[in-house]
Amino acid sequence: MLMALEGLPGAGKSTLRDRLLADARTGGVPLDHTGQFSWLSLAATRTLVRLRAGHSSDAPEEAVEAACWDLALHARFNLTPALVRSPVVADRLSLSTACLLALVHRRPVAEYVERLAEQERARPQLTVLLTTGPDLCQARLVGRESAPRFTDRPEAADRLADLYPQAATAWSRCTGLEVWQRPCTTKADLDQLAADCLAHLNGPTRPRHEKAS
Repeated sequence: MLMALEGLPGAGKSTLRDRLLADARTGGVPLDHTGQFSWLSLAATRTLVRLRAGHSSDAPEEAVEAACWDLALHARFNLTPALVRSPVVADRLSLSTACLLALVHRRPVAEYVERLAEQERARPQLTVLLTTGPDLCQARLVGRESAPRFTDRPEAADRLADLYPQAATAWSRCTGLEVWQRPCTTKADLDQLAADCLAHLNGPTRPRHEKAS
């Protein structure tokens, strides 16, 4: 099973990922993890690096093609081999890429979701969208040692906070796959999320109180 963790910078994705890996290791459950991009194509990588820096392309279609090509490579050389061994948690995947494209090129995010969803081998069976508010996300980013990214800026975060729910709706509509939308603001939120995600990774039963969007 492939599970994607999506949301704003500072929403708690990496914290949840690390918690899942630690809990899985403690419980003797195999679990692997991956990132958003494959970085296996030099041409696609150049485009993606520019996108992550907030630079739009003179030919937006080329940016979409680069993202789709990178995702296809990710599925073939990273995701598929890893999924043979164990479930995989991705810290960002297609929804984050679609939101980045929509943010930079100021286009409807659904267009990009539909294009990226065409890479069926890279579709996560479950997407967990962390809906932690932009203000808390910004407060968390202040303590990070890494250099700020384009998407860390308050104006970008506010726009992404609108784009992610739209992307989630478009994803469920065009793929029929689940998206959980939950905050990760407190330790109790994190504990519940980790427990529910591990339960879902280990079997088909969903938490009864959860709603798909």
